[in-house]
Amino acid sequence: MNKIFLTFISILTFSSCSMIGGPDGLFPEKKYDFLKEEIADEIETPETLTKPNAEDHFPAYEPDFIEQNQDIPKPRQIFASSGDTAVQLRRLGELMWIYAETLPSTSWPISKNYWDTSIYQVKEANPNTGEIVVEFDEATDLVMKIEHGIKESSSEIFLYQVNKVDKNIVANQELLQPEMEKIVNYFAESIGSFSGTSLAAQGLNELKKTKIFTENGKTVISLELSFDRAWSSVSKALQSANIVTNDRDRSSGKFFVSYAEDQQRGLFGIFGGGNKENNDQIEFSDEYEFEIIITQEKNKTYVRAISKNGNIENSEELLSKINESLS
Repeated sequence: MNKIFLTFISILTFSSCSMIGGPDGLFPEKKYDFLKEEIADEIETPETLTKPNAEDHFPAYEPDFIEQNQDIPKPRQIFASSGDTAVQLRRLGELMWIYAETLPSTSWPISKNYWDTSIYQVKEANPNTGEIVVEFDEATDLVMKIEHGIKESSSEIFLYQVNKVDKNIVANQELLQPEMEKIVNYFAESIGSFSGTSLAAQGLNELKKTKIFTENGKTVISLELSFDRAWSSVSKALQSANIVTNDRDRSSGKFFVSYAEDQQRGLFGIFGGGNKENNDQIEFSDEYEFEIIITQEKNKTYVRAISKNGNIENSEELLSKINESLS
């Protein structure tokens, strides 16, 4: 009896599924209906109506138009990115470079795409060294060098004109500056919407110009920079961090500053705060007085902080603030 009942239930269940979801059921499957679709005639717009005023992001051009416009631009940014990323052209004396707040592994594909879509021929592109060599004319090449910046997760991009024979750099600011301005504009338009990264250029992310180490129990900042650039960078960092600069002696590589913890900064605000180069000096207690010393050894520069009253903890905090503001 039980076997007969179970058999009856099974048959009823199977038939119910067929009645509901089968080809002739109440809710037949429709996943293959697209195979029966036919191409309809084009819609004819009545004369009383105008065409929609909408931008066509994917226009189909005639072959003649493509032949006349071989220099196809990069895709336009349709959707705005959230947040702004700084891209700047910086200069110190005869040295110019592009500063971008993005990792070198991201700057690499953007830079390479810039040259690939330019009028110049790319002769060599090495993601391990961050160098792109472009043929400029019969006598010279353009060499772009992408490096990790001073600031965390930043890039510095240099452009040189190099003699093909002796490989010496040709000083030609009149040529390089307009070209670098074009690169800055290209980066500014691309970097906000570009989320990719180059696996081949990941090694560039590790070649940081700023390192921290301990010397005799005291923290030291090591910079892969010349003295001139290190001095300029620290000066800018002091100003950016609103650290009071009372005096400076470039010949000895020293800044004389006043600095307190965050809860004490209101005191500096009362007296004007920020950079005090051209103002009358304000006397603070030794607890807030420091020397920032920059020294050069071979191809590196080192930044140290010394408290006037010998407080190592306060010196460490000041040095940390400087490191945070370096760029």
